[in-house]
Parts: sequence; C-alpha cells; structure tokens
Amino acid sequence: MISAGDFRNGVTFEEDGQVLQVVEFQHVKPGKGAAFVRTKTKNVITGAVVEKSYNPTAKFPTAFIERRDMEYSYSDGDLYYFMDNETFEMTPIAQSDLPDSFKFVKENMVCKILSYKGSVFGLEPPTFVNLQVTQTDPGFAGNTATNATKPATVETGAEIKVPLFINEGEMIQIDTRTGEYLGRA
Repeated sequence: MISAGDFRNGVTFEEDGQVLQVVEFQHVKPGKGAAFVRTKTKNVITGAVVEKSYNPTAKFPTAFIERRDMEYSYSDGDLYYFMDNETFEMTPIAQSDLPDSFKFVKENMVCKILSYKGSVFGLEPPTFVNLQVTQTDPGFAGNTATNATKPATVETGAEIKVPLFINEGEMIQIDTRTGEYLGRA
C-alpha cells in the first residue's frame, strides 16, 4: 500500500481497477483548510492522462509493472511474436497493442515487454536503432538551404527525413521516441 503523501514521479498504483502512474505531483498546503496532493496520472494500459487531487492520507495498492527483455522473432498476420531469451517462450502481441515507434524495429531486436498481472499491455522498443537506408532520392550539391532534408525509407519500411548527403545503402541512427535522424551509424 502507498499513501498519496508518498507519491513521486513514476510511482504506479491501482485505483478503481485501473493501473495509474504518477506523471507529476505537488503537495499543496493552503492557508485555510486541509493539505492535499495535486497529481497528473497516466493510465498505463490506455494511455489516458488525468489530473486529480487526493487527500495525503488516502491509501492505494501498489501496482508492479513487469518489464522483460524479449527478442522480436516474426509476425504472422496481426500478431507479432516475441521470444523470452531465458525460457525461449513465445509471446504473441496484437498489432493494436504496439506503439507507433514499433515501425523502427526489425527482426532479432530486443524490446521491453510491459505486463501487469501476467497480461501484456505494451512494448518499449530500443531508444536508438541503427537501420539501413533502402530508398532515397540523390542529393545534389548547391540546392541546399539551411537544414535541408529529404524523405528516406529504411529497411523496416518506415519513412523518415534525412539530410541531403545521406545515400541509399548507408546505415543511420534513429531515435525511436521521435522518429528523427540522429546521424550516421
């Protein structure tokens, strides 16, 4: 059990059957009246963010989110299969449960699988990935303005913006959180 007075950023707890994570919190002690805790919480399963105030003595059961490293093996229709490197068990995840950043993950990459009480609800891809550019237009010297970019398709099929000097076949590094080009790999 955790009390609202002990809330910190990143703490997960259960309320009304929902698993919530504290995004921001503030202890408020007004001149008149009782103290309270103003929070911004995120439902870890649906992603909904809600602002709410709690009495500092209110108690909630602590929720433990399990994060396991699993290797992406293959896809079959709308299911994507991940293998646990310790037990070699295959875990299927529906396409609807995968984040947009999954488009940068290729086979045999290790991702973090998020589960609560045995049910998988999400996935965290690696923060930075190195991928090969499979298709892009050639860049010509002299047709540049400041920070000119062009579209490029990487080996997973995702399309990103890259500088004009990047050519087909080059390995580049991408930030999966923003989908931005970081540099050559």
